[in-house]
Order: sequence, then C-alpha cells, then structure tokens
Amino acid sequence: MGNSVRARAGAAAVALSFALLLLVGVAGPNAAKPGLGPRGWAPGDLAWAPSPALVTALLWAAYLLGGGGVALRLVTAGRTAAARAATHAGDHAGDHAGTLAGTLAGALAAQAAARWPGWRWPLLLAVGALLTGPFGSADHTNYAAYGRIAAQGGDPYLTAPDAWPASDPVTSAVEPPWRGTVSIYGPFATALQALASLVGGANLRQTVWVWQLLVVVAWLLVRWLLLRAGAAQQRVDTLWTFNPLVFGIGVLGAHVDLLAAALALAAIVLAARNPWLGGLVGGLAVSTKVTFGIAGVALLVAWWGHERSGFARRVVALVVGAVVVVVPLHLWAGPHVFDQLDRARRSISLATPWRLVFEWLAGGPMAASTARDLVSVGSVVLAVVFVVLLARLTRGLAPDTATGTAARWVVVLSAAYTLAAPYSLPWYDLLAWVALPVLAPGVVDLLLLGRLTAMAVAYVPGRVVGMTRTVQDLTLGVRRRVVPYAVLAVWGWLTLAATRASSRASAPRPPAP
Repeated sequence: MGNSVRARAGAAAVALSFALLLLVGVAGPNAAKPGLGPRGWAPGDLAWAPSPALVTALLWAAYLLGGGGVALRLVTAGRTAAARAATHAGDHAGDHAGTLAGTLAGALAAQAAARWPGWRWPLLLAVGALLTGPFGSADHTNYAAYGRIAAQGGDPYLTAPDAWPASDPVTSAVEPPWRGTVSIYGPFATALQALASLVGGANLRQTVWVWQLLVVVAWLLVRWLLLRAGAAQQRVDTLWTFNPLVFGIGVLGAHVDLLAAALALAAIVLAARNPWLGGLVGGLAVSTKVTFGIAGVALLVAWWGHERSGFARRVVALVVGAVVVVVPLHLWAGPHVFDQLDRARRSISLATPWRLVFEWLAGGPMAASTARDLVSVGSVVLAVVFVVLLARLTRGLAPDTATGTAARWVVVLSAAYTLAAPYSLPWYDLLAWVALPVLAPGVVDLLLLGRLTAMAVAYVPGRVVGMTRTVQDLTLGVRRRVVPYAVLAVWGWLTLAATRASSRASAPRPPAP
C-alpha cells in the first residue's frame, strides 16, 4: 500500500469514526447513554434510540476504525519523513547518528510544511459535541449530583447522592453502582461541578450541558497550548484534535480528566515564563484530580536538567503558586476530601492484566486481601520499570527546552502509571495524550494508541444498566477475557521496543568514511 493510498484510507477511517461517535451522541437514551430528562434550554436528543446490540456495534466500529485510522496516519507520516530524511542524508547511510538526526529533522520539516486545517474544523467539531449528550459512562450524572449537593450547601465528600432527598431531580438520576458513593474528585472539580449546577439549576440536562461546555473549551485550549508550545500542527491534529479515541472518550464522554489534563498542560507551558503562575494553574490541576500532580514532578525534572542555576528559585515559586490555590480550595472542601480516594486505591479494574493475577491468586489458598496487597506492590514495581523503559524510548524525541523535557516526562510518568495501575480506565490516558504531540514521532505513539484502543473497546457500552443479557455477557467477556491480554501484549511490545532501542544506542558506531 503506497503512502497516498494509506493516507486516504486513514483519513476515511477517522472521518467515519467521528460520524459514528456523533451519531451515538445525538441518539436518544440507550445502553451507552443515560437519559437526562427534560432538556430545558439545552440541546435535546433524536427520537431514535439504538438497541443495546446496535449501539455496542456502532461504538466498537468507531473505536476500531479510529484507532486504525490514526495508526495509518502515523505510519504514513513516519515513512514520508524517513524517505525525505534519506534523501537529505546523501550517501552517508552508515552514519547512524546522522541518519537519526536527519530522520527527526525530516519529520519536523514535513510537519511544518503540511497544510492542515486551522480552527474551522476544530470549532465545527466543538459545536457538534455540544449538540450531543455524553455517553460511554454515567459519570457526568455523578458530577451533576456532586455539584448539586455542593451548590445547596451539602458536603459531596460526606453525602452520597442516595442520601440526598429522593425528590431531587438531579441527585436521584445517579445510576448504579454510584448512588451510594461520595465524591472522589478534588475540590476544584467540585467547584466547577457546583458552578454547572448553579447555572443549570434543578434541570439535569441543563447542568450536564454546562459541564460539557467546560470540557469542550478545555479540549480546544489543549490544541491552542500545544501550538503555543511549538508542537507541529500536523502532529497536534493527528494525535489530539482529529483523534476519534481522544474525542470520543474525553470530549463526548465529558470526563473530568480532560479538564485536569488541560490544566496540567497549561501549567507546563506557563511555568516556562512564570513558575509562580505555572504553580497556580498546576495547583488547580492537582485540586481537580490528585494524580495530575505528575505535571509538577515533570517540571522539577525538566528544570533540574535545563535551569540548574535557578532551580531552587523556580521550585519555590512553583510551590508557592500551588499553595495559594490548593490550601483555600481544600479548606473550603472540608476534611473528607481524600476519604473515598483512600478506599478506591485498592480497586482492580476488569480490563487490566492485574485482574487476571488477582483472580488467580484469590482463587487459590490466598485470601483476597493478601492478593490485593501483592497486586498493589507488584504494580508499583512495574510502574518503576515502565518509567525506565519509556524514558529510553523517548530519549531524543523532546525539544531541547524545559517545556519539551517536561512534556516528555509527563508522557513517561503518566503512561507508566496508567499501564501499570491495577485500577485504570480509558480516560485516565488523557494526560499522556495532551503532552505526546510535543514529542517527535516514535514507537511510543503506537504503543499508547494500542493501549487506548483496547481500553476504549473494553468499556463499551460503558453503563452497568440498560443492556440485554446477551450484550452484557458479550461485553463483559471482552472486558474480562480479551482486553487484559491485549494490554499484556502492549506491556510486551514496550519491553521489546525499549530493549531494542537500548541495543541500538549501545552498539559501536562504524567509523565515518
């Protein structure tokens, strides 16, 4: 298959994937999309509601087409860049270092020269997203409920939705298994949820639409920040803007992780010029989801390598900026912010390889609690190993700036965490994807794409209600018995790729002609 044919096939697959995702988004309530009641002044749904089997097929097709389409575009761009680099390299094919430099230079030149859409198509997609209702989970009803409780003077970290008056039209809409669960989100997330509740009032659809607006703005902000950070537009749009997996999971799913990821990226970009301001925005990211503190660690590593003389001053400014927002937000939220987080840390999701390990251990003579302890320890060790492997694979791919290095370490740390964590969901990957476009092309692109595609397929249709028994058995079978092995294959692929990269780096170079 030639590059031009491959490029057209990739573009067609991506376009069809977007169409299927938007179709599910505008459809009526179904197994992937909870009903939100009267629409009020927010957009409504089509009268057509696909069956559980049909919506599952549509979403599986969308995510598989999207993953395949993005992969084709990445491979096409890589081969085009390699061909151009080979042309510029002349007859010095034996000079490995020169070939590598030429490949990267060719890739960057190809991306800079490409004529990709500006803001017209991203804005049209944003409008399209705002005409849909969220799907893929019922998390947005949880957000609305926690915001409703906070806006009415309650404590969402202490009061579960089912403990609120049953007559409330927002809190009563929360679905199993979250009705009796208090909030796990940070205080800034709660503040935004309360803001959406205040604007939306007692109407669930209006409240959710306000939340969707915040998510869509964050998605557009990421694109703007990446371009400001110097990432090539073609790469930004391939990996972020026109990536159906990111769009379907993050934007159309309306997950809080996208807001936190946008704040984390903003912190990295701002910190290059003003560490205090970067700390302030980073504090908002941590106060949205605590795991997004990875951005702060990435900044420290970057400054240690690039700003050694001013390291202490920058760290102090970063910490002070973070404290300015973190402390007041947590005082406002109260002492129970981390209660649910502590309880959730021992969970093991069905689609991870750790579930197979846990079931094998707990199915024998070992107690379930002991098995969970072993899985927790094993996941920490594996995460450290993955940090080392990903650091090897991304060496030389980041721009030689503090911002570029910070973006690289965001990818390394967040990808290692999501790959190794016992409890991991597809939207947890978004932090890695907001920083990935800053890096030059590499095998990490395809590794993370493989993981995201597998996890997206695993959590279709996404709700625990509204399915027929046949669809439930099929989708749970894929989640429990197929996807864990796909993720395990990604683990193996990562290990093999990093080992080969190390071998190439340590191999003696032939003498220059």
